[in-house]
Amino acid sequence: MAVQEAREDTGADGPHEGGCTCGDCPHGAREGHRRAVAAFLRRRDEFAAGQGLPAAVAHSASASRQWISEELTQRAEAVAECGRAEGEAWLAGLWPRTMAVVWGAVVVLLLGEALTAIGAGWTAARTAALIAALVVAGALTAAGRLHRARGGALAPVIGEDNRMSTSRTVAAGWVLFVGYAVLLLATRLAAASSHAERDALISGLDLARGTGVVTVLAVVCGIAVLVRRVVGLRILAQRLQKVAAHRPRAADLLTDDSGRGDFTDIQYVAVSAVALVFAAVRLARCPGQLPDLPWGLGVIVLISAATYLAGKYAEGGRPVVLSVVRAREPGDLDGPIRTGDDIEIRGAGFVPPGARTADRLARMVVRIGTVDVHVPLVPVTGGFRNPTDTVLTVPVPAEVEPGAVEVQVVTAAGVATNRYTVQVTE
Repeated sequence: MAVQEAREDTGADGPHEGGCTCGDCPHGAREGHRRAVAAFLRRRDEFAAGQGLPAAVAHSASASRQWISEELTQRAEAVAECGRAEGEAWLAGLWPRTMAVVWGAVVVLLLGEALTAIGAGWTAARTAALIAALVVAGALTAAGRLHRARGGALAPVIGEDNRMSTSRTVAAGWVLFVGYAVLLLATRLAAASSHAERDALISGLDLARGTGVVTVLAVVCGIAVLVRRVVGLRILAQRLQKVAAHRPRAADLLTDDSGRGDFTDIQYVAVSAVALVFAAVRLARCPGQLPDLPWGLGVIVLISAATYLAGKYAEGGRPVVLSVVRAREPGDLDGPIRTGDDIEIRGAGFVPPGARTADRLARMVVRIGTVDVHVPLVPVTGGFRNPTDTVLTVPVPAEVEPGAVEVQVVTAAGVATNRYTVQVTE
């Protein structure tokens, strides 16, 4: 019902028309999500300005707050459903674009080889490079076809939180490059006609020549596996809060879950990209052997990987309640906490990264004794005054028994804070 109301508010047309809001076509889902978000933001700002309140609740501040919170929560859930539909449609439509990029790279390689062959002539190494590229592109096309509902060829680098994984993307880049280099050598070896040429190609695979590349490959693949393990364990230990994104974005490679630029991610991607470019140039200059990555550049990549891993260990933290006080409006008398009063919970980490949307904020709960109280959404122009990452305000319900009760916050990620004891009087 709430979804239908949200779609009516957006002025959507019938299925598969200009305002289609279903998830069958990417453009309709994207447009439907955009309209739903715009309608929600407009309604939120109206409530923040004191408009749109029914007369039955306008006389009571607490009733108005509760009604606004429930109304925004229902609309936020409808917007979130539109966002999930848009994300699924976007993923389903991603694999043709990834295939276009893959085969476009093959065409660029062909054009580059053709242009550089002018004067120098076409060689067997150029043919082998093109054949190896066709094999890699064909494998990626087949894999993308099998995983077309999850982003095509990008499915392996999309994490469990529906974001692009930096560690997996870097590892995948090195795996593809080394795989292409080995295929290039294998193709040349299959076409070699003399024993001397075959021996030279086989010696090009010696560990002494490719120690730097092999070491970097082992480290970045190990980092990808270790980071997944570290993140999983920290989530289970409630030391890291994770919420899923509606869909992956390329910016995820350089930002944290909240969308802010992350130093450890940026330096890891930048250093790895520079090293990959250098290795590709070395392979183009010497296509008869694994690229000999200098140890100086290899050590730089290892330091960058270690920095990235250390950042994963350092990020996050468990939310904590530092104090609970009675919320006092201007003109109120000071006094103890009573049932029906508002309490202000002060602490840190109440809003997980990436959970600042209204549907995620509405999932926050404060456990007062044995009663679970949903945190009301209090809108202001451009955002929400409650809840915030450091302060929550909730009413003490009448069901709470007077005496010593424990207060605990449960965030949108499902992580519970420490318990803080307060005294509630009649």
